[in-house]
Amino acid sequence: MITSVHNPKIQLVRTLLRHSQERREARAFVAEGVRLVEEALAADWPFRLVLFGETLSERGRDLVEELEARSIEIEKVTDALLNSISETENSQGILAVLDYSQFPIPHLLSFVLILDSIRDPGNLGTLLRTAAAAGVQAVFLPPETADAFAPKVVRGGMGAHFRLPILSLTWDEIRTRTSGLEVFLADMEGEVACWEANFRLPLALIVGGEAAGASAAARELANQRVYIPMPGGSESLNASVAGGVLIFEIVRQRKM
Repeated sequence: MITSVHNPKIQLVRTLLRHSQERREARAFVAEGVRLVEEALAADWPFRLVLFGETLSERGRDLVEELEARSIEIEKVTDALLNSISETENSQGILAVLDYSQFPIPHLLSFVLILDSIRDPGNLGTLLRTAAAAGVQAVFLPPETADAFAPKVVRGGMGAHFRLPILSLTWDEIRTRTSGLEVFLADMEGEVACWEANFRLPLALIVGGEAAGASAAARELANQRVYIPMPGGSESLNASVAGGVLIFEIVRQRKM
């Protein structure tokens, strides 16, 4: 059992939880909690290490047995130590160090989400979860957007990271990958109401940031600007709420 905060495995987890640069250099991230570790296992995601606590739940212990059966490296740690490194208020008793991995991008794209300047980890995680639920084929993240593999984003995604291609790209790379797609920008001052836009076309949807909205590069890429009608007179919606409305309007139109 690991009992020391100075153990190299504990130091690795702490570093990956706290520093995006270290995650990029190590090409690894951390998923906390039974459900997320289950999701990663079900997706055959590459594991590096699993840590679990002394009072792990029965469901968690069953998961540990399955991980052991797959020859994944597992270490037991004291509850106090696990709580000390956890990013949650109370540790859920298990966490995994996972490799960065990448789903293949479909050859023919028709439904892409571009999350521009989304800096709030909670909003980014929610948008990724919504995208996975709606069947978005890929999510592109320009440089101004938060790290998709930060702990709060991974928790908010609720397993989306294991079902959805998520790529951090430059705007030049995004422009190349969206060539041939109609690019819609969510903009409260847009010209077309979302209910009237033609979302049956192969498309990319850009959702801009919480404070300043979409960047100049996003506006330059967009072919059409769409808005969400708000009869109640509100000035704007939270980025994750607005993104969810538009994503599922695309789904609705394509099911008609």
